[in-house]
Amino acid sequence: REGEERHPYIHGMYSAPLAQPERGSMASLDRMGGRHLPEVIAMLGHPIDPVKSNAAAYLQHLCYENDKIKKDVRQLKGIPVLVGLLDHPKSEVHRKACGALRNISYGKDNDNKVAIKNCDGIPALIRLLRKTNDMEVRELITGTLWNLNVSSDGAEARRRLRECEGLVDALLHALQSAVGKKDMDNKSVENCVCIMRNLSYHVHKEVPGAEKYQDPSALTSLSFWLPILTSVFVSLYFPAGFELLYQPEVVRLYLSLLTESQNYNTLEAAAGALQNLSAGQWTVSTGYIRATVRKEKGLPILVELLRSDSDKVVRAVAIALRNLSIDRRNKDLIGSYAMRDLVSNLPSGQQRPAKNLEEDTVVAILNTIHEIVTDSSENARSLIQAQAIEKLVAINRTSVHVLQTVWSYKELRNALAKDGWNKSHFQVWNQSRPLQIMSIQSVPGYDDTTLPLMEKNQGQSARVVECMLL
Repeated sequence: REGEERHPYIHGMYSAPLAQPERGSMASLDRMGGRHLPEVIAMLGHPIDPVKSNAAAYLQHLCYENDKIKKDVRQLKGIPVLVGLLDHPKSEVHRKACGALRNISYGKDNDNKVAIKNCDGIPALIRLLRKTNDMEVRELITGTLWNLNVSSDGAEARRRLRECEGLVDALLHALQSAVGKKDMDNKSVENCVCIMRNLSYHVHKEVPGAEKYQDPSALTSLSFWLPILTSVFVSLYFPAGFELLYQPEVVRLYLSLLTESQNYNTLEAAAGALQNLSAGQWTVSTGYIRATVRKEKGLPILVELLRSDSDKVVRAVAIALRNLSIDRRNKDLIGSYAMRDLVSNLPSGQQRPAKNLEEDTVVAILNTIHEIVTDSSENARSLIQAQAIEKLVAINRTSVHVLQTVWSYKELRNALAKDGWNKSHFQVWNQSRPLQIMSIQSVPGYDDTTLPLMEKNQGQSARVVECMLL
């Protein structure tokens, strides 16, 4: 859900690198421990750089899981001073300042986030992201940006973030650098992709002039299409700001991450970004995003990820495939090559697959299958050949929209009858359903209900985003 911090990637006992004190600084921190907070904030402006960095490090330490201290730092005007230190030439100073800002920005107190934004914190973070090669600093920057990004609930807040000068450019620069170095499993990359996914959420509804792209009554009008096509041409060849979110090279970037990354959060975010970009009936998704994924050999990459052991990766990939299959050529290819993998993820009656997928993931898979078999008897035939009917009948109440679509193809009924199926198997049963489903979207079409990157157990292992100085 928007408005909350993301959950971290946990792999075994993985935790984010802690911001370590400089050699000899712990004694200084201890000596500062008895001083009042105003004095610590005043030390941020000390002419000696090690004093600055120690003061920032100590604020990071004090703000760890302490909302009162964060509020006090804000009220004592400490945030603008920390933001100013992001431009400091010494790495130990801007690193500690960024660590303090990351902890201050963590949590549900939006006043802290607003204070960082209001003193030009985002441009300062962007400048530092573009110039630093320090992986720890990049992680701190992107973690802070993430905390600020996920506080933006609503279309207007997302619009303001998309239009932050240089934000999307800097995120893409960081991702392209990581892909070029084949270093894609670090927290900095994860944070960048998660932010990109959130910025692309509902982009088909929220781009400037979006209503013109959605007006079905004007679709046959040359006066309607000419400015839109001109706009698309300009954005493709001279992209700027938020337009960078939906360029073909960004699609290729996501596909590289989906191919190379082993981080489940990064994989989910990249698949979710493709889901967002391919949602809707706007010119970008219908005109080239869905085709670009196909032409860049992205469909086999996504299909392979249906075999992932991660529930959230399977869910994000399934929904992305659903949106991509609105393109007729994609639908034919997905029906031919993805059907068995989709079916293999379905439970069989009371028996779930070895992955033990969650209910909303099963729903996502069923809705994807439904989209694939709608208006395609050949794909419905592939579904039958994948031995899916037994599973679908066993979870009847969950899968009835798929079953009824399959039964609607009269040319397939003889084959179904030979396998022992009749009309009664394709109707809703009165028995209790095996799965309690959160929601079923039985109407074919795209899915734009991507959750901005959150996980369900908010608050667990949150130390990846807010870190304590030890």
